[in-house]
Amino acid sequence: MRHVRSMKLSFAIALTLMVTFTTNLAMAATVTSSTNHSSINHSGSTLSVSSQLSQRRYVASGDRAYEIGSEDGRYPAMGFHTRGEMGGIWIPPIKLLDGIWFGVNNQWIGPATTFTSGYGYAQMALPATNGVQISRTDFAPDGKRAVEFGLTLTARSATQINLNVDAHSELMSAYPWGFTTPSQEQFNLPDSAQFNGNQLVFQESGTPPTANATPHNWAAIVGATGLTPAKGVTGSAFRGSQDPPVICPVSSQPDKFRCDDTAYGKGAGGELTYTIKLPAKTSRTIWFTVAGSDQGLADAQAQYQSASANPSAEFSAKTATRNALDRQTQVQLPSDPALAAAVAWSKQNLADLTQQADNVQVRPTEEGKVYPAPIGTLQHMRFEGAGFPDYPWMFATDQEYTMYALLAAGQFSTAEDGLRSLATVSDIANHKSGKVVHETVTDGSVYYGLNDEPGDIDETAKFPTAVAMVWRWTGDNAFRDEMYSFSLRNMQYLVNLTKNDDDIWADGSGNVESSVLGAEPVDVATYMIRGLYDLADMAASKHDVATEQWATDRAKKMESAFQTAWWDGSIPQYADSLSDPSNQQLMQRWWTGVTPMEAELYPSGAQQPGLAPTDDALKALALRETSCYSGQWGLYVEGAPGCDPGTYQGKSQQAYTLNTAVMAVALGNYGLLGPGRQQRYTDDLAQLQLGAVAEQPGAMPEIGPSPDFTANIDQPFNERSSLEQAWGTYGVLWPVVHQQLGVDPQLGNGLLEVLPSVPNGQSIVAAQNIRVGTGSIDVEATHHGNSWTTTVTSHLNATLHVGATLPAGSRILNVTLNGQKVAYTLRNTHAGLQVVVSTSCGSTARVHVVAK
Repeated sequence: MRHVRSMKLSFAIALTLMVTFTTNLAMAATVTSSTNHSSINHSGSTLSVSSQLSQRRYVASGDRAYEIGSEDGRYPAMGFHTRGEMGGIWIPPIKLLDGIWFGVNNQWIGPATTFTSGYGYAQMALPATNGVQISRTDFAPDGKRAVEFGLTLTARSATQINLNVDAHSELMSAYPWGFTTPSQEQFNLPDSAQFNGNQLVFQESGTPPTANATPHNWAAIVGATGLTPAKGVTGSAFRGSQDPPVICPVSSQPDKFRCDDTAYGKGAGGELTYTIKLPAKTSRTIWFTVAGSDQGLADAQAQYQSASANPSAEFSAKTATRNALDRQTQVQLPSDPALAAAVAWSKQNLADLTQQADNVQVRPTEEGKVYPAPIGTLQHMRFEGAGFPDYPWMFATDQEYTMYALLAAGQFSTAEDGLRSLATVSDIANHKSGKVVHETVTDGSVYYGLNDEPGDIDETAKFPTAVAMVWRWTGDNAFRDEMYSFSLRNMQYLVNLTKNDDDIWADGSGNVESSVLGAEPVDVATYMIRGLYDLADMAASKHDVATEQWATDRAKKMESAFQTAWWDGSIPQYADSLSDPSNQQLMQRWWTGVTPMEAELYPSGAQQPGLAPTDDALKALALRETSCYSGQWGLYVEGAPGCDPGTYQGKSQQAYTLNTAVMAVALGNYGLLGPGRQQRYTDDLAQLQLGAVAEQPGAMPEIGPSPDFTANIDQPFNERSSLEQAWGTYGVLWPVVHQQLGVDPQLGNGLLEVLPSVPNGQSIVAAQNIRVGTGSIDVEATHHGNSWTTTVTSHLNATLHVGATLPAGSRILNVTLNGQKVAYTLRNTHAGLQVVVSTSCGSTARVHVVAK
């Protein structure tokens, strides 16, 4: 991920969370979290916290709008792309408001005493104000460019109150940023505000005074459902309890820990006052809507009218949709409840970050140095956003890694839509070269990844694999065909990079964008081999013999040369990169050295977990588990000297959740499951997500506290990493569904394999309603002593291979299918010995294996 800030040394803060009952969701339990990984227990669909709420950020998100504030009900300035402006209320690709505030009889409500994350919403318990008990529910209805706020008011005795609502606008585009050319200092225009007798109306109209800027007419509407305000006023202030505001400087000047707005701001304010009658001891919910449009005032009003017509029904629909997602891939891990809880919340995180922008104008900005005229348009761009608040747009890295999590969660349409959007933007921006763009903002500005830029070419290598995996899980041949030409051009582009070189490895930046790396990164080499095999698999299914042969031959050539070129047994690790032209191995301990163990290949369509030979992989992974490479919260970006004989002295000990996810998957590929191995890293992710050190309970953060990264809650609001980041879900959902439960659809070829591997120390792993193709399966896998049993209930038509994955070297004594002895085959893999029984889907298959 680009634009990462340097961080100061600090360690985690232990926090206590509890899962609470809400009237909308009928489950309740208690969670206690601390830095002790074994302390989390989870049941239910809400997570609550009551400590340090003013320091914690939260997000309430839909696919067309989102809101980011602090958990005490305030809106501090936050974010670094346009510093301090990344929070508030957004309808991509524009921001609407800095915030909204509520008061009773001119006394501002808050700060909140308890914050609750729910499936698709946020809720705050607020202190009694002027004798009125208050709670607040925030959510963004999907398909609407609006955010809804429900205030539930309860009075002990019948009373009449004045309900005050402040709103402060900041109509601003997602791009340019504070440090680009042009910057938002030049680009942002002043907002206007008016009270139309029923609503606050904010507008920004005009053409920014910069070359190639186009005219715009943006509007935001604020009002209440079913109520006419007694009064409305406008002006420059109106920030509720945050008046007078503390203003942060622009990006080039020293920062402050917390402020209320920034010097980029040119917004306006307003206040609505409503007269509300409250009966005694009866709750009344008042719904407020913030809606808007980048297509003019008339469309903003249409968005407002649609969202505000029945917010209560919208809320019911929202929670119903999220509960339906929860019912997909419902896992039972009795011996690992933290991971089971992380699976549940990861499904919600993926939905939170499903974003859509319309009327997208593709504009190549050369890392923010230029602002050319648009070179193409998309009617819609729908994708899995990277993270809130600073990365809610389309990254190739995140599309490709989170695709695995989306498939395991059954969220197929988001996976397909994201890859379509990424391919379309890439073809426009890179003129159909086959190179995948790295970073595209919701207005269509491509920040990085153009043909004339060196990176990130690992994303080009990963794209055919992403398409192939979607095709395997869904059996969607039409999607395969739609993406096939682009996938072929991906591989042709990378192979062409080697034509004038002295070897077969592509030159360019991989995921690690560091000048100390050599010209040829290991993740590019690894993923290129995998991508070629995946392209060949798709080509074979299309009877494209020429492409199948070309891709297979190239993949085999690279695979046969890989170990000699990249393995350094004296350390023992794979080189991070090779220098050019000497091809000297460089070992700088970057996390990408794990990718040869993490990548799963499908040569000739057959699953091969891991590129690295088993013996070398086990040595490399064991070293990565030492204190130089891994800490309390996961795998470091770059390990430190001291645990190996390498001489490189650099280090970057930040535990990104992506690095940790890659490590968890790599361990699973080699059968290293259970406590102290894969479970160590899945526990790290689960603890961070469930709230041990995170800001919003239930949200997977971007980075865990580590020697070179201070916990977010201790950092200035404008310098923090993402409070919710999609990529870590790869290390939660994929290890459970694909590795432990062994679900490996290959429906493009009419095959479904289910070959579980029950982790050491556990007796059972199970899941219901795992989406596969147009149907679903239920899986239960048990292990007791020398007995393994796998039960699959399938609701689709395909050939089924069902069995179990046993420790390498096991001797099979007996195999039965539904109680009858049956023929079976054995496969030796890096993950262990697979016992495979062939049958048909459409019923229940129970395979029992006895071995020693």
